[in-house]
Amino acid sequence: MGLVGRTLVRDSGSALPLGFWSAVAVWVERPQVVNKRLCGARLEPPGRLAQGRAGDPAAQGDPPGPERAGGAGPERPLEGLLRGLAAADEEVLRFLRGAGGDSGPEPEVLLRALIPKSGASRPGPALDRELVVKDVFNGTVTFLPLEGEQHLKVKKSNIYQIQLRHIKDDEWCLSMLVFCLEGWDSDGIIYPKSSWLGTELLSKLSRWSVENKKNEFKSTLSLISLVKYSQIYQELKEKYKEMVKVWPEVTDPEKFVYEDVAIATYLLHPGRGIDVRRRKIWNMYGAQTQLEESAIRPNDSYLFPDVDWLIGNHSDELTPWIPVIAARSSYNCSYFVLPCCFFDFTGKYSRRQSKKTQYREYLDFIKEVGVTCGFHVEEDCLRIPSTKRVCLIGKSRTYSATEEALVDKRRAQYIDCRQSCVPVSQSEDSPCSSFGSTIDPNHCDHHTCLNCLSDELPKDQFPENEWKVPQENRFWINGFQPREKIEQVRNCASLPRDFIDHIVLKVANLLLNGKQQNPKEDPYDEKLKAWNRGGSLSLAEVANELDRETLQKLKRECGGLQTLLKNSHQVFEVLNGRVYIRDWREERTAKKNQPEAKRRLSSEAFKTRLCWFFMHHPDGCSLSSTSCLYAHGTQELRQPQTLKKIKQNQ
Repeated sequence: MGLVGRTLVRDSGSALPLGFWSAVAVWVERPQVVNKRLCGARLEPPGRLAQGRAGDPAAQGDPPGPERAGGAGPERPLEGLLRGLAAADEEVLRFLRGAGGDSGPEPEVLLRALIPKSGASRPGPALDRELVVKDVFNGTVTFLPLEGEQHLKVKKSNIYQIQLRHIKDDEWCLSMLVFCLEGWDSDGIIYPKSSWLGTELLSKLSRWSVENKKNEFKSTLSLISLVKYSQIYQELKEKYKEMVKVWPEVTDPEKFVYEDVAIATYLLHPGRGIDVRRRKIWNMYGAQTQLEESAIRPNDSYLFPDVDWLIGNHSDELTPWIPVIAARSSYNCSYFVLPCCFFDFTGKYSRRQSKKTQYREYLDFIKEVGVTCGFHVEEDCLRIPSTKRVCLIGKSRTYSATEEALVDKRRAQYIDCRQSCVPVSQSEDSPCSSFGSTIDPNHCDHHTCLNCLSDELPKDQFPENEWKVPQENRFWINGFQPREKIEQVRNCASLPRDFIDHIVLKVANLLLNGKQQNPKEDPYDEKLKAWNRGGSLSLAEVANELDRETLQKLKRECGGLQTLLKNSHQVFEVLNGRVYIRDWREERTAKKNQPEAKRRLSSEAFKTRLCWFFMHHPDGCSLSSTSCLYAHGTQELRQPQTLKKIKQNQ
């Protein structure tokens, strides 16, 4: 037995010992949070062990549940299995008992399968199973790996234990021990080095143990097979990785490509996509990809009776309508929706519960819509690089097909109720809430997309007269406004270049002619010359110096003057309503602490634009030519990397 890590924890908020077991639950149920080479873990019913091989691939795609173990013969209690596996080794039993000996009640025993990311090269079975022994009374949790073909046994070399001990007052100690320190068998994936357990894992557990942080969302990918997901995700990621290099949109390619790959992995079916406006990326797909440019409106003309799934992927103003359209399309139609921007049936969503986060409240609203439409609604979390990653799924109905007319009447009443509610008269217990009257032009840059997916079921499963939409609901609602086909850009980017340049120069001169701040010397120049940073002005003071016509032109843009100055990032810094000349000497110092992604973007933009200070500032640029990101003269200009990549692939 060897100690590989120990950390002292001070619990000022009385979180321990319960916080320790919450932290252990994260490691048991979601080990991929710490070990990035894992796709996840699956708690399995004990009957699985009666099926023979621990790595039997026939069972890998099955979700956990009692129905899977039903045909596997009588289930053996895990506690009895533990005693049988460890009885032959007194040392293992002593390690399990820890300092508590035989005292206390029987520990809880779990069986989990660890799932590596697809493509990870390692010997042994595709899944590794282990017994997890939780001894709450003695404050220990022990992990016993299982190996063998027909006859399972404990792999003693990789047994490890996490202990919680109370020292005094608010002082606690977390320890990581391994049963066989010299013989630890690390494969670098399922089992990292023992030192990793005592540093990385133990530090995470100690921090989580005293955090008073409740997660209001489910763990990721709780409704699907992790094994199948991992395999398909790696295949799609490999297939579309080249798209990152030639991304034609203005958004971050790595975020959007891999986010859509993850969403596609979760949903993969054949189908067609409908978007309110055509995207540049569509040209990169082949003819077999069905994409349609169209605005969906909630009425009888936009029903999809022949599809199995409706998918709303960042569907903006259509989000609350997805369950309604699915319900009215056919009794067999299911839906998936990934809410992002907050919309009600005819406009922006208005909050009514301050005790919840806006996101949680909106998810509850969309779930309420699904339930009202007659669906059993499930919630899951996707593994995508986004803060808005909770999806809602309606697969089955709460009523029979013969009750459709009655349920549809309830849907219509619910929608009418939300439209007629007035904000000032509603309470938190009101069955419906108010709505805004306009579409926000600053909606997210995600694509508004509705996917119609079909599993190509035989037509006899959809009898011709089985489904009819009541005539009184032909026009579902007044006031719904889909976004325009051509997106209006109102962030000052569409203003004439000479108009922008004129304002930038005028504001810069105002600052340079004002009371100068304490001059800063350049730490990168041996001469330590002074450089005029100018003064500062409030946005109101700047506006007073501009003519009426200019202000009217800016007023038509979202954010107006402030947006234009913030867009001129090279020249200005806007903080707390005041405008300053940007000093790039300070930016250079801060750049050293930037994450890798931002540093890479900076290197790609290096010398692709002229330096404003070199061209216009009376003292020139505060940095030398070799240190400045921008070109000191046209002779230094480089071609943007994105444009260069597109030309190379034409």
